[in-house]
Amino acid sequence: MTGCGELLDRAKPYIAMISLQFGYAGSNIITKVSLTSGMSHYVLVVYRHAFATISIAPFAFFLEWKVRPRVTKLVFLQIFVLGLLGPVIDQNLYYLGLKLTSPTFSCAMSNMLPAMTFVIAVLCRMEKVNIKKLIYQAKVVGTLVTVAGAMVMTLYKGPILEIVWNRHGHSGASDSPTAANLSKEDWFLGSIFLILATLAWASLFVLQAVTLKQYSAQLSLTTWICFVGTLQAIAVTLAMEHEPSVWRIGFDMNLLAAAYAGIVTSSLAYYVQGLVINKRGPVFASAFSPLMMIVVATIGLFILNEKIYLGGVVGAVLIVVGLYSVLWGKYREKKEMASLALPMAMKESEGHQVGNRGKEISGITKSTAPAKTEKELEA
Repeated sequence: MTGCGELLDRAKPYIAMISLQFGYAGSNIITKVSLTSGMSHYVLVVYRHAFATISIAPFAFFLEWKVRPRVTKLVFLQIFVLGLLGPVIDQNLYYLGLKLTSPTFSCAMSNMLPAMTFVIAVLCRMEKVNIKKLIYQAKVVGTLVTVAGAMVMTLYKGPILEIVWNRHGHSGASDSPTAANLSKEDWFLGSIFLILATLAWASLFVLQAVTLKQYSAQLSLTTWICFVGTLQAIAVTLAMEHEPSVWRIGFDMNLLAAAYAGIVTSSLAYYVQGLVINKRGPVFASAFSPLMMIVVATIGLFILNEKIYLGGVVGAVLIVVGLYSVLWGKYREKKEMASLALPMAMKESEGHQVGNRGKEISGITKSTAPAKTEKELEA
């Protein structure tokens, strides 16, 4: 039973991140439909994080009221920046890129996340690089290959790849802005938005890891990020959208997109992501994004009749190869550090045992020594 418990404990981070990728995939498809139907992405960001705040705030209030740390000025500043990076910059730019490209393409570009996270972590001295060792060479080469894949996807669209079940379905859903009627300029601009969104997302991963060390109440931190992000997103929307009608929302796909994205991919995802980052680090947490691309591509081909381009496939393959090169380096580094830490821990344990044994012997010697008489003491 103990072995099963340990195995389950080790599997929890993997199960959590795999589940999140399915959640992200569903959000991508629903959001694309909503944006294509004309919903403002600025308004969608506001409603998304308002739903997120409402859904997670009660859990944070009741479950963490005894352990919630005080919000210092430094912590609040970090929360403010996290709100800008996630709800405002990342989400608005990602939705813009999604609107100008396709769900599968957007997911593929998101696979740059681990490489970007690694670079930012190195700059922040959260990761180290010794270029003489193979594990660090794998990280660096993987990062370069990932960037090369993103550049291929951005600069080369290529011909449409004909799929057997797609050949007779180039009408209807395929005439949406996800298909060939998008101009090369729109596709390029959407790619740039997606790259910038991923950069903001990677920065959020690293800063969230730092903030969790100072403010360990993860549910409360998630609530703060969503709430502050909602206020910031309202300010951005008021500046960018001047028609009151854009705020109108009914019981339709727009409401579903906002509620699903807010509850699943904001509040729940931020919380689970924080748990995994706290336990396994930001690079591990960003390692599962290719699964989202596979799920979205499958749904896009069979349900949305989405078109797949040669440049996207080549770039996605390069990105995934680079991604797992980075992850292999991270895995080997962790294993190496664990193997070095074990002998040091054993030496420290032996040192403590020797010290304690010495104290015991000293105590025994003192207690068994013959007591001196009063005359001897006076002499």
